[in-house]
Amino acid sequence: MTETTRRARVLVVSLGGTIASTSTDAHQGVVPQLGARELIAAVPQLSEVADVETLAFLQLPSCDLTLADVVALARRIDQAVAAGVDGVVVTQGTDTIEETSFALDLLVEGATPVVVTGAMRNPTVASPDGPGNLLAAVRVAASTAARGLGCLVVLNDEVHAARFVRKSHSSSLATFQSPGAGALGRVSEENVRIALRCPPLAHVGLVGEVVPDVALLSCVLGDDGRLAGALGRSGYRGAVIDGFGGGHVPSSMVPALEELRRAMPVVFCSRTGSGEVLAHTYGFAGSEMDLLARGLVAGGALDGRKARVALALALARAHDDESAIDLFCAVRDSLSSN
Repeated sequence: MTETTRRARVLVVSLGGTIASTSTDAHQGVVPQLGARELIAAVPQLSEVADVETLAFLQLPSCDLTLADVVALARRIDQAVAAGVDGVVVTQGTDTIEETSFALDLLVEGATPVVVTGAMRNPTVASPDGPGNLLAAVRVAASTAARGLGCLVVLNDEVHAARFVRKSHSSSLATFQSPGAGALGRVSEENVRIALRCPPLAHVGLVGEVVPDVALLSCVLGDDGRLAGALGRSGYRGAVIDGFGGGHVPSSMVPALEELRRAMPVVFCSRTGSGEVLAHTYGFAGSEMDLLARGLVAGGALDGRKARVALALALARAHDDESAIDLFCAVRDSLSSN
């Protein structure tokens, strides 16, 4: 075969999750048991798409994954890319896909497609979606159209950018949505159709094995700041506040946040999960202008969960808090320009 006609090499890495969950006793519930080899064996059509290699990396429900696990995975993906694979597919539970995929987007550099997929229905039910999602994900990872798009999430035949995607429903097959952006494309029959392309996202790059703890705190009606005040005594290196609307917090919470900012970087986002926080509209105590004046950092278009990922990895990469804030802002600003 010539280079132009050779089949793509795709590495499938399994982490566990619903797509890998089964049980010998229906009354006990399913748990992750299947590895990458078993997953691809259930999809014979994959042999027509690419030369598939497998790696059983972890066997966990996705609620037990950590950022340290994702850092280790990113390192393994870099090794596979250096060894010549044309694409990588990661299978995992859907509960944390929006966070792990975004972390991989920040950690893994280069144009090689990295695609994350999973399933909403486990293999023991009548119509599991895992095999179809895996087939679509491998098609995308093997496609030259997916190169240079950063980390992607592929489920329900839709291609989403990790930077935008969110899980929006507890059980629907159409749970993954990209508010404010929409899907980048679709998989139709054997074809990968990319309709939109994103500008490059700023990268953090590979970090060490230890990722600092960053807290995520959501504002609620009547919040008096007690939880925010406790964060400084809890061993966290940074904090993200999911504020109301355009990034606002109750005025009673402001003193605790100002004190917390003296101890660590504090980012404010919007708990709405869509749109950017404001910068220069409101001036009351607890408004975005007030928080910025007190040294807090705007999360831009990042929602709280993705801001937490970006800040934690920036703290792991940087030598000091101010450098970490600069790196976080570079990620934030590159996303806001999309």
